[in-house]
Amino acid sequence: MALTEKQTQEVSAAGEAFLEKNKPSIEIIDKLDFAYRIENQSVFVLEIRPRWDKPSEIMETPMAKTTFVQTQNHWKVYWMRADLKWHLYSPKPNVKTIKAFFKLVDEDELACFFG
Repeated sequence: MALTEKQTQEVSAAGEAFLEKNKPSIEIIDKLDFAYRIENQSVFVLEIRPRWDKPSEIMETPMAKTTFVQTQNHWKVYWMRADLKWHLYSPKPNVKTIKAFFKLVDEDELACFFG
């Protein structure tokens, strides 16, 4: 099930604020950038950079994921471990708002999202 129109607007507002705060300097923006993507009821935070072995090819690597659980009215927070699978972010597996999710990723206290 997809997010509602209101939820999509909230994701866009919070996501754009996150991107503005974390925007790389102009000198490296062609080597590193960030984005977010909405897929159904999930939101992904992505790292965008050229492939190391083929710089003409751009890679989008997911760094963080949240999924809205309508029945519980919260967002589940995930991070991708070295096994390339999503795992619940154990320090804070749920947040009430999408803004709280982006704040959690931005703070990255355990270096799980930005490495």
